[in-house]
Amino acid sequence: MCKLMWVNNEQYQLQKNVEQAGSFLSHFTLDQVHRVTKFHHTYEKFNITPLRSLKAFASLVGVENVIVKDESFRFDLNAFKVLGGVYAIGRYVADQLGRDIDELSFEQLKSEEVKEQLGDLIFISTTDGNHGRGVAWAARELGFQARIYMPAGSAEERLQNIENEGAYAEITTMNYDDTVRYTSQLAKENGWIIVQDTMWEGYEEIPLWIMQGYTTLVKEIVEQLDEAPTHVFLQAGVGSFAGAVVAFLQQYYEQEITFVLVEPYVANCYYESFKAGTEQFVTVGGEMQTIMAGLACGEPNPLAWELLKTYTKVSICCDEEVAATGMRILGHPLATDQRIIAGESGAAPVGCFYELMTNRQYTELKDTLQLDENSRVLFINTEGDTDVENYRNIVWHGKYATI
Repeated sequence: MCKLMWVNNEQYQLQKNVEQAGSFLSHFTLDQVHRVTKFHHTYEKFNITPLRSLKAFASLVGVENVIVKDESFRFDLNAFKVLGGVYAIGRYVADQLGRDIDELSFEQLKSEEVKEQLGDLIFISTTDGNHGRGVAWAARELGFQARIYMPAGSAEERLQNIENEGAYAEITTMNYDDTVRYTSQLAKENGWIIVQDTMWEGYEEIPLWIMQGYTTLVKEIVEQLDEAPTHVFLQAGVGSFAGAVVAFLQQYYEQEITFVLVEPYVANCYYESFKAGTEQFVTVGGEMQTIMAGLACGEPNPLAWELLKTYTKVSICCDEEVAATGMRILGHPLATDQRIIAGESGAAPVGCFYELMTNRQYTELKDTLQLDENSRVLFINTEGDTDVENYRNIVWHGKYATI
């Protein structure tokens, strides 16, 4: 059985794409990232998440090093998404006050004076769980309300986590992309503020702020690393997270880095877009039911697409077993490697990497990516065990085991 499908990106570093992407890179310069980080650090409980070096695992698969940024520790919310949501809401509130976010702290934004000026704002969003929980947390912490809608098949535990942050939450009968359209309509009808990490015509500003919010974790990475990575494997979804990471690292390091995207089979819009070989992206539809719930998105973020079609070399889509293998690898480390609790979406790139490094069926892919004993491979564990029951079934009981 083929566990991975992969495709080279024919648009990779074409001159016309590089020129066009250059204008978007300006949103992710070191100076801009400093601004984002400065705001995040004004939250009194802010902590830098750990970067793990898995030397024993690296030795097993034949590379110099495997490095994992573990976002399961972020703000005690078990995922990185809050970085984007809280920065976007902070920027929105600052704009409504006619102030520059650089002049405001998290504590100032949650003051009674701000609430009196702006009244009862309601933020609305679509989520598989992590983004919505971050939006709900940010809205509550700043004294506002949130309404969060989830696609069909979302885990009840993730719904409960959002409700525990004080938000109204509901699981719809639609897939992710249709739920986004539904919440957009609700926002228009009710005067609510939509906080979504994908763009469409007329809705570009808040998604950009969300992407910029993610860069705090990337700035932490470069400050924690001794050497630049040679390869970076990134979860795709709508591409906002991957696009932000690529945009910053592409500018920060002078050396070339090989970026690889990872998606589920059933929600592989970047894979299909690269396969089409055109300048415009392709969308995929259907129910998109997968354990990699955070990646179950069928329509790329247009800004992320411009960045990722230019700087991503290969796109991989994988089955459920690959993600489950990644969870078990990180949860049961070798020798002195440290344990990492990774959810389904968080572990998928590690599972893909292990499969291509150990399965002769993917020798061509390994050679294409030039993965060898000199490779320093970076992963970002975007979530911990956000669905504890499923995590236990996979890691303890062998659900989705490789046969």
